[in-house]
Amino acid sequence: MNRNYDFSEVLEVAAAAGHILLENGAEISRVEDIMTRIASYYGVDSGNFFVLSNGIFTTGSAGKMKKIGSQAASYANVEFIPIKGIRLDKVVAVNDLSYEIAAGKHTLESASKRLEEIRVMRPKPLWEQVLGSAFGAAGFCIVFGGGWMDAAAAFAVGGLLYLFILLVSSRYLSKIVGGICNALLATLLCLLTYRIGFGPHLSNIIIGAIMPLVPGVPFVNGVRDLANSDYIAGITRLTDAMLGFFCIAIGVSVGFLLDGVAAGGLIPLTYITAQPETAGLLAQVGAAFVGTAAFAVLFGVPDKEYVTSGIIGAFGWLVYLLLVRYVAFTPSVATLAAAFAVCLTARKMAVLRRCPGTVYLLCGIFPLVPGAGIFWFSYYLISSQFVLSQSAGFSAAKIAIAIVLGIILATELPQRLFSPLRKKGDRG
Repeated sequence: MNRNYDFSEVLEVAAAAGHILLENGAEISRVEDIMTRIASYYGVDSGNFFVLSNGIFTTGSAGKMKKIGSQAASYANVEFIPIKGIRLDKVVAVNDLSYEIAAGKHTLESASKRLEEIRVMRPKPLWEQVLGSAFGAAGFCIVFGGGWMDAAAAFAVGGLLYLFILLVSSRYLSKIVGGICNALLATLLCLLTYRIGFGPHLSNIIIGAIMPLVPGVPFVNGVRDLANSDYIAGITRLTDAMLGFFCIAIGVSVGFLLDGVAAGGLIPLTYITAQPETAGLLAQVGAAFVGTAAFAVLFGVPDKEYVTSGIIGAFGWLVYLLLVRYVAFTPSVATLAAAFAVCLTARKMAVLRRCPGTVYLLCGIFPLVPGAGIFWFSYYLISSQFVLSQSAGFSAAKIAIAIVLGIILATELPQRLFSPLRKKGDRG
């Protein structure tokens, strides 16, 4: 293949690939690796890529590369990339394209054309995303202790919530205002279902319903960036995740306050307890599978990876339950072990299925995310139970730290442990 390309055009194609990856949920190290892989194949070995959570700096010089026409001797480009939604199907497509390029299957022109096709890929149909939110809310309602009727109520609220997100919040509201309004609407709908007798356990319904709002993706990517020494990007993404948690807490609090004003007082709630009808391992693991696979839909995971993502999420939750119920581990220690297991499994499946491990980790970690802690922190705070609020917030923080440590420990293991016979073309 003729590699006498204009080196600035090569860097532009590499930057375009990085742009798609970064705005759709890829971790910083993957963005840099793929940009370097593309540039190197087309003969530009002197390109430099500095990637942040919301920007890419691309510089390079022709060096020994043959110049064509009036080609400049150097190249520099800065792109601002705002933090947007998650489309893991685009991450998978660009990842696959980079390996196809390395295998000699694309000219620079065809690679550029393929990147444009990936950029304009249509999202999942509205009905599929709404069902994903509904099934995700129902599944995680059971995971966090809800019964069958609670799950049915969470299913209805989760579907209506995502309709609001797709048709109103994501189009017309800023990120902060939209986040608060989303949580407020979910809380008010849950209060309505409880008031009319559709679902007996209000806390379980709300916890399930707000799970589609939990910013697990920026949280996990922030942790991975920190583990890869991308400190600026890691802190930025973790800050974005904390902002999401804060918006949820405000929305839930305002919802209870409005209901309290209308009804003459807050609804008294006691701390979450698992309902016997769904407390068995089979129901819990099944619910974790459904919830994780449903969230894979929301994150735009390719259809063929739904089942694998669900299995990994269910496996992580099974590890957690076994350690808490039969080994008497504390929730934080069990969470650390489960997060470690999820990350290990995601890395292994990435090699076996030739799919970025990001896909499996971002989805599989969700059963462990402290969504219940956010709710109880908010409820106890607005009901002036400050000691309990502090305790719930501290417990949620410990769970979050445990997830961080579990992912970091698993990420630090060398890749050869997962693919000792790794061949060219593997996509881990």
